[in-house]
Amino acid sequence: MAEKEKIRPIYSQLQGYLSQVPKADVESQIYNSDLLNHYNKVIDELNNISGNNYEDFKLQPVLLHSRFRVLVETYRSKLGGLISRLYGQFFSDEPAPFSSMPSTIISQSQQQTQSFQIQMLLEIQSTVDEKIRQFKDGSKEKTFLQKVKTFLASVGNVTQFVSLLLRVAQEVGLTIEELLKIFR
Repeated sequence: MAEKEKIRPIYSQLQGYLSQVPKADVESQIYNSDLLNHYNKVIDELNNISGNNYEDFKLQPVLLHSRFRVLVETYRSKLGGLISRLYGQFFSDEPAPFSSMPSTIISQSQQQTQSFQIQMLLEIQSTVDEKIRQFKDGSKEKTFLQKVKTFLASVGNVTQFVSLLLRVAQEVGLTIEELLKIFR
């Protein structure tokens, strides 16, 4: 228990560091050698206090054009991995260090995407139903809209929807200009 309380300040410090590192593209780099050295010193302190070896989480800057650098993604992954390791070793009886674990984020993202797709599909279906009433039976436009309506349930994204519109327009003999007039 005493070891846990000695490690807690470092654990919190590391979480603070991670919260300040912006998510960046794959090629973003950190050139601040003071930051990199300080991070590695914190790991040395953690090794001394815990009696464990966390050397794998140290950053190994690469010399490029007379400057040391580390990829931001490398820094984020090592930092996140170390925090998760400390959580598993010392703090698993407490709430997870991240506001939500990755699987939760992915699940929420998938649900939001599905909700958006369903909402988009309903709006499109409503628009198609409205447009169908505007054209005479047997017209190319009404035939087009009726065919689109039958295939609408198989559409999973915007690209598939546009592809459906173009394919059905071609089948019934509509030009792009005529297609555009339908949805104005």
